[in-house]
Amino acid sequence: MLQPTRTKFRKAHKGRIHGNASRCNKMNYGSFGLKALQPDRVISKQIEAARVALTRHMKRQGRVWTRVFPNIPVSKKPTEVRMGKGKGSPEFWACRVKPGRILFEVDGVSEQIAKEALYKASAKLPIKTKFIRRI
Repeated sequence: MLQPTRTKFRKAHKGRIHGNASRCNKMNYGSFGLKALQPDRVISKQIEAARVALTRHMKRQGRVWTRVFPNIPVSKKPTEVRMGKGKGSPEFWACRVKPGRILFEVDGVSEQIAKEALYKASAKLPIKTKFIRRI
């Protein structure tokens, strides 16, 4: 699973996801892509599951670019712990995704295969997505 090698701070605020994506909102690498339509946090396990589903359906043909990286630590307190006593320890890594962000890009396969592969990858993600092609 993806995670940063080191970060400036061990724990992060939860924050809110406002507005539309101003970065990574255009296709840069591939011919086909998967664009986010909703704001949400996507965790590293979900990114990895989507990537595996994508490459499996493409049968390792073509090329896949992952345009998101989980760089936000998400902390959790253990179950049945009383209020107070500080913030919980970091449990997993997530990426804040705004609407309009390109999540994956694919090249080197036909449009039909890319569409099916990206559809299978979108089933692993917690947000609504849209198949796009480079114009």
